[in-house]
This record gives sequence, C-alpha cells and structure tokens, in this order.
Amino acid sequence: MNALKYISLILLFSLVIASCREHEKPKTISANTESMFNEDIRQYYFKTLDSAAYFIQKLDTANTLEINKKYFLKSREWYKRAEPMLIAYDYENYLSLNAPNLLKVEMEDFTDIKKIKPKSYQVLEELLYSTEEIFQKDLHLVLEYLKVRIPYIRKNHILYTQRDRHHLKMIRDAIVNIATKGITGFDSPMLANSLIEAIYNYESIQEVLSFYKSEFKDKTLYDEWTNEINKTIKTFKNQEFDSFDRYGFIKDHTNTQLALVDATASDWGIELNKSRALDPKAINLFSKNFFNMKMFSLQGSPSISEERVELGRTLFNDKGLSRTGTISCATCHIRERAFTDGRRKAMGNDGKDLQRNTPTLAYAVYQKTFFYDGRGDGLEGQIVSVVNNENEFHMDLKAIEEKIRTNPDYIEPFNKLYDGEITNMNVRNAIATYIRSLTPFDSKFDRNMQGLEESLTKEEILGFNLFMGKAACATCHFPPAFFGTVPPKYDETEFENLGLTKNTDFEHPILDDDPGLYHPYEVEEKRHFFKTSTVRNIEVTGPYMHNGAFGTLEEVMDFYNKGGGQGMGLDVPYQTLPPDSLELSKKEIRSIISFMKTLTDKEYEQI
Repeated sequence: MNALKYISLILLFSLVIASCREHEKPKTISANTESMFNEDIRQYYFKTLDSAAYFIQKLDTANTLEINKKYFLKSREWYKRAEPMLIAYDYENYLSLNAPNLLKVEMEDFTDIKKIKPKSYQVLEELLYSTEEIFQKDLHLVLEYLKVRIPYIRKNHILYTQRDRHHLKMIRDAIVNIATKGITGFDSPMLANSLIEAIYNYESIQEVLSFYKSEFKDKTLYDEWTNEINKTIKTFKNQEFDSFDRYGFIKDHTNTQLALVDATASDWGIELNKSRALDPKAINLFSKNFFNMKMFSLQGSPSISEERVELGRTLFNDKGLSRTGTISCATCHIRERAFTDGRRKAMGNDGKDLQRNTPTLAYAVYQKTFFYDGRGDGLEGQIVSVVNNENEFHMDLKAIEEKIRTNPDYIEPFNKLYDGEITNMNVRNAIATYIRSLTPFDSKFDRNMQGLEESLTKEEILGFNLFMGKAACATCHFPPAFFGTVPPKYDETEFENLGLTKNTDFEHPILDDDPGLYHPYEVEEKRHFFKTSTVRNIEVTGPYMHNGAFGTLEEVMDFYNKGGGQGMGLDVPYQTLPPDSLELSKKEIRSIISFMKTLTDKEYEQI
C-alpha cells in the first residue's frame, strides 16, 4: 500500500511538473529586452569555469611534472571553452587569465606606477614546458592565484541582463579573435597548441547557437552554421601548427562565418551595436569597412566627407603653416612613399636629423597611441607635438589659426565645413580627417582575400602562413592592419622591446641607445620599448625600425631570425621578442618577404 502511495505521489509530481512546463513562457528572441537565453548561456559558462577550476585545483608543486602537465591541459581546455564568454562579458579577467609572461607596467603619472608580474595560463605553460628547471616558488604563486581567481570570476560574473544581440556579438568577436590571434600561437608560446584550442572555442560557439536552434526563422541558416562549424573543426584536426593553411582558413571559413553572423542578425530581427571598434556588418576580415572608422575618431568629430578630406589634404601640404615657411606635413610624409620619407631619420627644419625614423601614416588611424614612444594621444593630439616642436613646425596653435584666417583660400571651405569657425581644433580635425582616409585596403593581398582576384603565388601564400604561424610575426603584427593594436577589441596598441641594434653588423652588435618608452616616467622596465608599427606598404617605407637601422627587408628578417638583441648575446633584460632563433630557412624568409610585398596598396604598386 505504501509503495502504491509512493508511486502515485511520483506520478502526481511528474504531472504537476509537466503542467508547469506547458505553461512556461516560450523562449523567443527580442531586440529590446533581456535575452530569455541568458540562463542557458550562464549555466554553460559556469560549467566551463567550474571544470577549469576543478582541474587547476589538482595541480600541486608536490606532483610529478607529468601529472601537472596532464591537469594543466585539461584546465586549459575548459578555459578555452569559457574564452568566448570571458572576452565578451569579463574582458579584464580574460586579459588577466590570458596574459603573456611579461611584466606589465601601468604608468598613470610619476606617483602612480604599478609593476604587475602576470600569473596566467601562459606563465603556467612556460613554467611546465620550459627546458629550464622549474622554480617551485614561481609555480606555487601562479597556481595559488589561478585556484582563487577562477572561482572568483565565476562568483562575480556579470552575465545577467545581456540581450540576444550581445550573445551574437560574442560569437562574432570569438570568430575574429580566433582568426587574428588564436591561430598565431599568441597565447600558447611553448606548446603551439593553437589549432586544438581553436576547436574548443568553436565547440562553445556551437553550444551557444544550439540554444537558439528553434528560434531561427530560416531553419536552413542554422543548418549552415552547423555544417560550417563542423567543417571548421575538421579543418583543425590532425594539423601541424607550422604547416597549417591559415590563408585558406580565413578566406574560406572566417569570412563565411562573418557572413553567417550578418545573416543571423537579419534572421533574428536584431541589430548589433555600432559603437564598437569593428563594423558589425563587415563580412570580410580584409574589407575596407572591417573597422568602424567612427570609433577611431575623436568623439563628436564631424563625419568624413570628400570635401573635408580635400581640405585636410590642402592643409597637410601647406608649408605656410610652419614658422620658416619651408616645411609641411608632406615634407616628411611623402605620399609616393606611403607617407614616409626614405631617410634613416626624419629631417628637421634646420636640415639636421630628428631623433627617429618617419613612420607611415597609412592606416595610422587604427592605432590608439602615436609616435614610436606613444606620447601622442589621437590624431588630432599628435599634431600638437609636431606644431610645437622647435625642430619641426616651431609654431603655436594660435599662430596657425591666424595664418589660416588671413589666407582667403581657406575662408570658403571653413565656412562650408566648420560653420566659419577657424580654430586650431578644426584645423587639426581637417588634417586628421585626411589621414583617416588613408586606409584603402586594396593591396594585392586584400583583393585576393576579398575574392576579387586569384593572383597570389604559392610563395606569397606560404609567406602569409609563415608570418601567421612559424615565424610568429602576427603575434605582434595583428591582421588585418598588421600592427600592434590588439584584437578583438582593438582598444590598446602594444609596445615591444626587440633589443634593436644600431646597425646591421650582427657579428659585432651594438644595442641602440634610444630609451623609447623609458621617458617621461623613467621606468627602467620600459627602456627600449617602442610601438609596433604596421607592415602594410612595407615595400615602399624603408629604411626600417624606429632608428632606420635596416635598409632592406632581408636585414629585418635576419634580425628577427636571430632572436633580436638577446639572441645575438646583448644584455637586454626586458626584451619581449623571444631570444631563440626562429630557424627560418632562406626559402622561408624569401616567402615572408614576398607576402609582405603583397600588402602594398594599389596607388604605390608602380612606384
């Protein structure tokens, strides 16, 4: 009798649960309210973090090295599954868990300088897989941090009020991150485990999409996603890091997936946020509209127009804006040389060399800091330094205003474009607008990536694959602009210490003495650090490096192949370039140079 009552109660309870489920509000996609799928995604996020924490807890300094390696790989796998959500919803903790094994120095002012030694998965990887003896104290510190930090991230998550568009953008950012950073070895420096870890990223993308399966109006679109991700995962399986075809992957898969994101936004009836660094509607990694130009412009700036660009061009070429009336912006930034000057170091108004080489202005807009030492903040801001420098324009902003006010040729355009306000800010904005227009994305490489032609040679494709893989160039020169502004947020431009030499005598190397980022705060750990420049148009922008020490791309590649200054035996305590030889063959170096030459924009190809 008791058994029958028990069974009856179970059946009754099941009926109540079933009835409640029948009355649950069906999940739907909304453009304007909190996502009904937040709980599904949150629970999956918790699963990934809990699993990463579970395996990190098993690492211990008392374990054998092999046991620690086994648990590290399992924890790292689950971290990689969590990564798309970390990037989207907890970016600061993503940066902390994923930090490279380099001292981080935060410099706000002379009284607020922080030096932070990372304790991340990358540090842990290097400790466990380095050929050098493991320092148990270092291992203990990293483990203790991660054992506390991962549960902390889980407990203090902010995955509460996201909308469906946030989850779709999360997928998009993950796709961009994999293509621009993930497959380069950026965060797996010892193991080069990038291809396997990309699979974990894509499996998380697939999991999130599965929650939305029933909400696709076009059911074939969900099938397209499933087929595409399955093909992508298959592409990564059983591949060697050095020989993986990154060119084919980006062209055939990344760009396909960006198009699927755009189609999904339309299918769901939502619009991705336009107030971010990337244009959410761009369907090609190498298209001109991949970046959102507005977000790389001064807040409140007027829109870019042909007339405003033309005014900026005129001002850029106007020698009358300098004290001597003999130099303009174009004196050092010559259009035919992709806005460089062909000199080792820029020439001042007295005919003497300035401190550093003239950097290209092409694609400069997509950087977050300016000048090799990062002292310039924004395009409008960096112009101030040029105007005030006694060896350059040697003027002040008020004097420039007056020169333009008294020039009748400027009255009409300023009346039309700036409501007649001839201020130094509007003058600088016009020049900056012209510089912002120097982003054609129409090089041979771009045209091939965009599907406009099939003209790349096997050597050039090999060069790109080496650049993105074995040669590790792309771990600092991130595509598609190939400079140091870091994807997928593109909100920080990196600085590196290469141990640069004064010349090309690598048998008897002498360290260049330019202090770089050491000034103005005089932080020794930042001595010899310089901004990572673009390699776009590199064929016409020599000589190279901040000191113009290298006249040819062969010399540049030889320097990197040797492991920079440290690799040549110089004392460079904070060098960020790994000192080990890249072991690139002559054929591989030729291929990388051939690829870099395909990044020359159309207007410079015949120069």
